[in-house]
This record gives sequence, structure tokens and C-alpha cells, in this order.
Amino acid sequence: MANDNAPTVLAEDISRNAPSQRLEIAAIGIFCLLLLQGLVWASDFLIPVTAAFLGYFVLNRPRRWLSTLGVAPVVSAALFTSILAALIVLLLVQLSAPAAQFIEDLPSLMEQIKQKLSTSGGTLEAINDAAVAAEEIIADQDAETVAVEVVSNTGVAATIFSMAPGFLSRILFALILLFFLVASGDMFLTKTVQSFDRFRDKRRAVEVLHSIEDRLGYYLGGITIINAGLGVAVAVAMTLWGLPSAVLLGFMAFGLNFVPFLGGLAGATIAAAITFVSLDGTWAALGVFGTYIFLTSIEGQLITPMVISRRMRLNTTVVFLFVAFFAWIWSVMGMVVALPVLIVLKIACDETKSLQTLARFLGDLEDDQNPDGVDDRQK
Repeated sequence: MANDNAPTVLAEDISRNAPSQRLEIAAIGIFCLLLLQGLVWASDFLIPVTAAFLGYFVLNRPRRWLSTLGVAPVVSAALFTSILAALIVLLLVQLSAPAAQFIEDLPSLMEQIKQKLSTSGGTLEAINDAAVAAEEIIADQDAETVAVEVVSNTGVAATIFSMAPGFLSRILFALILLFFLVASGDMFLTKTVQSFDRFRDKRRAVEVLHSIEDRLGYYLGGITIINAGLGVAVAVAMTLWGLPSAVLLGFMAFGLNFVPFLGGLAGATIAAAITFVSLDGTWAALGVFGTYIFLTSIEGQLITPMVISRRMRLNTTVVFLFVAFFAWIWSVMGMVVALPVLIVLKIACDETKSLQTLARFLGDLEDDQNPDGVDDRQK
């Protein structure tokens, strides 16, 4: 009789648990929606905070090394933030004039490109003829429509410059927060360890944080040096092509290359557009575009894998989706911080046994063959 009643009891348990499971799923869905809305709504605050914490993970190991030499954490924090602030000021001073001139010339540049493409025999001549014919048909069908011209006095330069104070304030906030994080020494690590009860969990937390410091610092430091070399190479190549803004394009290549996938393509497109107007030739523009893509391909396919090695191999599709998601919620700065945030997530999953499935999903095929995330050169 007990065996006969077992299916009935099991069915009753399932029916009783079904409403709680549905409520749990609904609660998780509502939480995800609220989290997404919070990320978008608090973007002005979260972007500099994220950048400051990433900087803290990178600078904490050099700060700890200076501590062994007797340098106080406050002094190290002041040194690091002063150097970063000086580099940012120097960069803004050196690039402010050519960048402002480029922004001012951007509308006329686009107009010149449009005129060159729309001239007799141009690329867009057939498209323009079709557009004119469509407008004539629409005008004949709706002859009573009154055309209203909207004139805007706000130019592209004014719009961009109006955003400068907010951008600079975020940089200042990130530097101040970074100073306090580095000046706190190992307090962040200590508080994290104290939140666990068992000694095994405390030791594991220390290992995870140290791994994030080492591997993220290794990655960001290597990528920064590589991007600087790419910027120099692009500036030299654009000078050889005879472009007037070669130095600015070099700095642009350095900054855009922190954005996976889209950074190199955007830089190549901008360089080709400038060439199309400045050198007055389609073949020259194609040559500049090909040169830029060639240099970024050498960097992405040869130099970066050789320097970074297998320690940071990620699923390409996941990287693209992660960058697209952060671009959607945090715009351009989201694309810059997306990859470092994904790297921190990957390292945490690598070091946590319960998250090994997610770690394998975030890694590529070669990462599956090297599941411990250890560089082959260290074996």
C-alpha cells in the first residue's frame, strides 16, 4: 500500500511546490529588470566607480611592493594618482587644440565627403536620383503639405564641448576614489576575508583577490603598452601617407584599441574619411583604410596573443555580447570597461569551484584545454 501511495504523495508535493517555484522565478525576473534599470539610471556614478576599482586591482600589487620598502599607503596613493592626473592633463593639453579643430571641421568634412560622392558619376549619384524622384512623387500626392525648416544653432562642437565638464568631473571623481582605495592599503582585502566564517573560505578569498590583482594588472599593463606601440605605428604610417592629423590619429588609435572589435574599424573609417577629403582620392582612402586595418590585425592576431598568451583567452561571442551590452547601458565608456569587467568575472569563476561551468563557458576552446588558467610558459 505504501508503494501505491508514493506517486500520489509525490504529485501532491510537486503541486504544493509549484506556486513557490513560480514566485521565485518571478522574483528573479523582477530583480534582473530592476538591476538593469539601476545600471542605466546610475551610469554617471557607476562608470567612475568601476574604473576606480579596476585601477585599485591594478595598483594594489605595486602599492604592496612599495610598502615593503617602507613607503606608506597614503604616499603610494598620492604618487599613483598624481602620475595619472599629470598624464591626463598632459594628454588633454596636447590634444585639446587639434581635437577642437577636428571637431569644428567635422561638419564641413562630412559635407565635403557628401559632395564628392554626389557629384556627376559619383558613388551616390544613382541613390540621389532615386531619392529626388521619390520626393517628387510624395510632393505630388500631398501638394498641400507645408514644408517647415527647423534651424538649429547648436553645432556639433558646442554639443561635444557642453559634455566636457561632466566628463572631467567623472575623471576627477574616479581619481579621488582611487586615491582612497589605494590609501586604505589592504583594508578592502581584510574586510572581504572577515566576511567569511571558515578559514578555508578566508584563504580562498585571498587567493581569488590576489589572482585578480596579478592577472588583471598583467593584462591591462600589457594591453596599454601594446596600444601605445600601435598608436606610434599608426601615427608613423599616417605621416608617410601625408595626412595632416597623423599625431591625432595615433592617439585616437591608442584610445580606440581598448574597445574590442569596433575600435579598430572606427579608427580606420575615420582615417579613411580624412584621407578622402585631404588627399582627394578614393584609392588613397582605401590605402589608408587597409594600412590601419593591417596594423590592428598584426596587433590583434600576433602581438597581443604572444604577449598576453593563454591567460586571458575568452569566448569571442561572449566578449562581443558583453561589449554590446555595456555600450547599450553605459555608451562609449561602457565599451572601454566591458572587457576588464569580464576578465574579473572570468578570474573569479576560474578560482571558484562552484562556478567552473560558467568559467568554461566564458573561455575559448584552448582555455578548456588549459582549465587552470595557468600560462604555458609557467608550467
